[in-house]
Amino acid sequence: MPDPHLILASSSPRRKKLLALLGLPFEIISPAINEEVLGQETPANHVRRLALEKAESVASHYPDSLVIGSDTVIELDGQILGKPADLEDAHLMLTGLRGRCHLVHTGLALVKKAKELRETYVETVKVRVKDFSDTDLQAYLKTQDSLGKAGAYSIQGEGGHLIKKIEGDYPTVVGLPLGKLAQLLEQGGVELPMKAEAIYRTKPYANWKDFC
Repeated sequence: MPDPHLILASSSPRRKKLLALLGLPFEIISPAINEEVLGQETPANHVRRLALEKAESVASHYPDSLVIGSDTVIELDGQILGKPADLEDAHLMLTGLRGRCHLVHTGLALVKKAKELRETYVETVKVRVKDFSDTDLQAYLKTQDSLGKAGAYSIQGEGGHLIKKIEGDYPTVVGLPLGKLAQLLEQGGVELPMKAEAIYRTKPYANWKDFC
């Protein structure tokens, strides 16, 4: 059986939904890598490396496939905020983000072993969080939407109500720089059933239209 033409090396349902907007058929294979930060690695370099490692870990088994890898982190005061261990940890993270700006970095990688293709890219978005009340914070924590999310919030979910504005690409904050991915795919000769321009015009993803 031939290798799939396109593979998303991710277990994220959010990345799956974003990639599906391009109208391309693709397979999903979860990568197996160590996601720890290395030494004095910057947040941007961290997501670039992990995106590439995710893509390469899958591409090594499917050399004729084009494999997409991606990784997202939040940076506050030069430090990486990962996923909260529990709701108490989420409370601490969100309290630290309240009323402040932070950066969201998403790394993107495209790998095709048979063609010796290795493309990487990092998109960064500035996010300003509302100065929300303790009551708003407790209400959000009760939804448990913060669990499993970098920085303890999801802009596409209930966490979107905590965000005042963003400066940059909305899909990047969700977890995939869709515009750049579309550009790289087209440069590689992939014909997209749905053009990125149309997607960005209609914004067919949860909460996207709230952050034009």
